[in-house]
Amino acid sequence: MSHQTGIEASDDLLAFFARSKEGEVRVIRVDIEDEQLVLGKSVDTVGSWEDDFDKLIQPLLMEKQPCYILYRLDTQNDMGYEWVFLSWSPDFAPVRQKMLYAGTRSTLKKTFGGGQIKEEVFGTTVEDLSLDGYKKHLDSQEAPAPLTFAEEELQFIKKNEVNAEIGVDSKHQSMPGVTFPISQDAADKVQELKMGELNYVQLSLDIKNERICLENTDDTSTAELPSRVPTDQARYHLFVFKHTHEGDYMESIVFIYSMPGYKCSIKERMLYSSAKSPLVDILENHLGLELIKKIEISDGAELTEDFLQDELHPKKNAVKQAFAKPKGPSNRGPRRMTKQRPEEAVENNNDVEEQGSVI
Repeated sequence: MSHQTGIEASDDLLAFFARSKEGEVRVIRVDIEDEQLVLGKSVDTVGSWEDDFDKLIQPLLMEKQPCYILYRLDTQNDMGYEWVFLSWSPDFAPVRQKMLYAGTRSTLKKTFGGGQIKEEVFGTTVEDLSLDGYKKHLDSQEAPAPLTFAEEELQFIKKNEVNAEIGVDSKHQSMPGVTFPISQDAADKVQELKMGELNYVQLSLDIKNERICLENTDDTSTAELPSRVPTDQARYHLFVFKHTHEGDYMESIVFIYSMPGYKCSIKERMLYSSAKSPLVDILENHLGLELIKKIEISDGAELTEDFLQDELHPKKNAVKQAFAKPKGPSNRGPRRMTKQRPEEAVENNNDVEEQGSVI
């Protein structure tokens, strides 16, 4: 699930795009200014695309400022000249700028015309966007694609699949839960939450495709949290609960499993319940998320400030209440007489004789 920034291309940039596709312009730098995509700089063709690559691109890259580079190749397809779309996001750029450019990349590609873009390259160092870096990118495209996190997880599941053998001699079955692979975009957003760039991530089960998908990453306050919980579907939530306790400011990551009772089908209830523990294991042991508390709810209205405080910091009773012996029934009748054992009777008679002799 992609989240666009709402930033659009300026009229001047749109007009320049229309003129730039005739073959004279070699490279275009596009920046984001005043919440618009604007033309940063353009350079005309000098030599072949290989000769111009480093000479024209390298001077456009700034050390701490992301940008987009559109570089024209000498080859053509049915729509005209083919272009390379380069995304420059240097390591030392502010996080907000990185996220802004990452969220607007699809908009620029669509605005320019995706059919003319032959390759997309993402770079964080100057070497990534050099001619050698571009050729390494092309070589990597020919090699077998590396496994995504979701594919690695699925491979791990197949290798370690639990085989339950049930028979007359079976004592028990060991099946901790049903493990669904987590989608790559969901894993990326969990990492952003871990780094403090997000404070809320909602996940769902794609039952048909058997995977955990991303649903929502809207910035969420504690007061808004109940409204994020669906009333007719189960969900998993990761929420950064910002609060104070005993004078200390805390940011605690809480895992919330919401299941709105019998409004969900039996299959959905069983799968969400079975997939919960394996998902927690993935979050903690594979993605390195520190979950301070795990909570199950049936209604979003339960998620109040006081409820979360009590879950994370349970109140301790300072005074232990003494056990109160219950009063007997008022009409229980005369007290029951019990028969003495023979040895008790002898002891009682001896006590009486001793008392008589003293008198």
